Amino acid sequence: MYPADTIYFYAQTDDWSEFSNFAPYGVAMDDVWWRTVEHYFQAQKFHDADYRERIRVANKPKDAKALGMTRQIPLRDDWEAIKDGVMLDAVRVKFRTHEAPRELLLSTGESMIVENAPMDSYWGCGPDGNGLNKLGRILMQVRDELRRD
Repeated sequence: MYPADTIYFYAQTDDWSEFSNFAPYGVAMDDVWWRTVEHYFQAQKFHDADYRERIRVANKPKDAKALGMTRQIPLRDDWEAIKDGVMLDAVRVKFRTHEAPRELLLSTGESMIVENAPMDSYWGCGPDGNGLNKLGRILMQVRDELRRD
């Protein structure tokens, strides 16, 4: 399905783990420092400022994700319409801010990049490899942008 030179990433113990939103590369977004892209992304699901701050200060990205998965706090009405843009903006900032992951991303040449997320058919390739791979596509877009800069 994917070319032989495809780069797969997912867990923090895998090769290419720097591409994960859980990787320890913070981002300055909305005049605030976020520990990881995951922290920022999960917080943006909500209008409730106190809850966003609770996510921002979570110790680990998995804790931020768990807080972001709640439905006890209402999601913003426009979340489905804006989530891809939120992700793209945060990933751009991450790779423009941090040299090591930027150089790693640029080193991938023209290879396809796939988030090998077995339970996520939207951001990753999903259980059967037929997912949308939105995060991989965003990484390839950012790679192209960095090359042009």
